[in-house]
Amino acid sequence: MPRPGQVKSRADERLSDRIALGVLTQAFPPELVDDVIAECGRAERRQRLLPARVVVYFVLAMCLFAGQGYEEVARLLTHGLERMGRWKGTWRVPTTAAIGRARLRLGPEVLRALFARVCHPVATEETTGAWYRGWRLVAVDGTTFDVPDTEANAAFFGRPGVSRGQDKSAYPQARMAALVECGTHAVFAAETGPLALHETELAQRLFTALTPGMLLLADRGFRGFDLWRAAAATGADLLWRVKNDAVLPVRALLEDGSYLSEIVAARDKNRCADPARVRVIEYTLTPGGTVYRLITTILDPKAASAASLAALYAQRWEIENTLDEIKTHQGGPRLILRSQHPAGVEQELFGFLLVHHALRDLMHYAAQEADCDPDRISFTRTLRVVRRHVTDQAAFSPLPADPGPGRSSA
Repeated sequence: MPRPGQVKSRADERLSDRIALGVLTQAFPPELVDDVIAECGRAERRQRLLPARVVVYFVLAMCLFAGQGYEEVARLLTHGLERMGRWKGTWRVPTTAAIGRARLRLGPEVLRALFARVCHPVATEETTGAWYRGWRLVAVDGTTFDVPDTEANAAFFGRPGVSRGQDKSAYPQARMAALVECGTHAVFAAETGPLALHETELAQRLFTALTPGMLLLADRGFRGFDLWRAAAATGADLLWRVKNDAVLPVRALLEDGSYLSEIVAARDKNRCADPARVRVIEYTLTPGGTVYRLITTILDPKAASAASLAALYAQRWEIENTLDEIKTHQGGPRLILRSQHPAGVEQELFGFLLVHHALRDLMHYAAQEADCDPDRISFTRTLRVVRRHVTDQAAFSPLPADPGPGRSSA
C-alpha cells in the first residue's frame, strides 16, 4: 500500500485513475483538461498518486460537494465505482495534507485557463428571456467571499472593518467581479483580488469579454467616466443606474420623456473638453417614490423606448441571483472557503465558477428541450440531482491516452 505521494507499479491500475464526475466531465472533457494542463506547464514528469488531471477534477468535486472534507470528497468520487463492481483492487484515499500539497502544485492557472476556454455565454437565439430586441442582456457586479483566517490570507486579502466591537472582521475576504448572462445566469468572465481592490477596478479587466450586440446592465456602484468609456469602447451598449446627485445637463428633450446629456471625467469637469454623450431616463416605481436615473448609450428612442429600458433594468437583479446561487446554494449558508493560501483561494473560486457554469449549461439545455424559460428550472433541484448522480456516472481514466516524450502516464 503506497503512502500519500507515492504510487503503485504501472501494472497495478489505481482507483484514482477511474474517478467519475458525470456532468462535470461532459462539460470539461479529460482531453481538454489535459490540454490546459500542458498549456499551463503543469504536466507531470513522474508518476504521482494525485496527477494533475485528478487534482483538477478533485477541485471541481470539492466545489460541488462544498460541505465535505477533502478525504470525504475523494470517497464520494470513488465509492460508486466500488459499489457498481467497476473496481476490483484497493486504493488508499490520500490524506488531507497530500491533497493540499497536490493543489499547491497545480496552482490557480489551470482552473483560470479552463474557465477562459469553456465559460462563455450559452443563450441561443431561441433562449427565452436572454434577449431584448437583438441585444444579449448581460450584467456586471461584485461580491466578497470569506476565506480562512491564516497569516497568508490575511496579509494578501485583508479584512473588512466592522461597525461594532472589534476593529476588523474575524475573516479575511477575497473580492470578485463577474459578468453574467442575465437570461441563463452563466458567468462568462470573472476576476478576483484582495479586498482593497475596488470592484470597479476588477470589472474593467472583464470588459474584453464584452462584444457588440450585448447590452450591459450595472448598478450605481459602477460609476466613473473612465469605466463607462472603457465599457462603451468594446462596442457593447450600456444601461447603468447613476446616483441622483450626478450632474446630467439637459441637452435635448426626446419624445418619450428621456433626454440627451453628457458625462465628463471629474478631472475635466471645468473644461468639459471630452464629453461622452448619453441618454438619461428618469422614473419612479410608485407616485412620489424614489427617482431612478439610468444612462444609456442607446440614444435613439425608436431603438428602445424609455419605458421599455426602465422595465428592462430589473434584469440586473439576475446577477444578484447568480451570486446567491454560487455562495448560498452551491457553497452553503455562511460559506467560508477552505483554502489556506491566496493561490488556493483563487483556484477554489474558479472551481466554484466552473461547476456553476456546468450546472447552468445543463439547465439551459433542459430548458431548450422543454421549450421554456431557464428561470423556470430550479437551480437547487438541479444541484441536488447532479450531486446525487455524480458517482453513478460512467468512469473514465484521467491518464493521457498517449503520453508524449518526457511526459509521465500518471
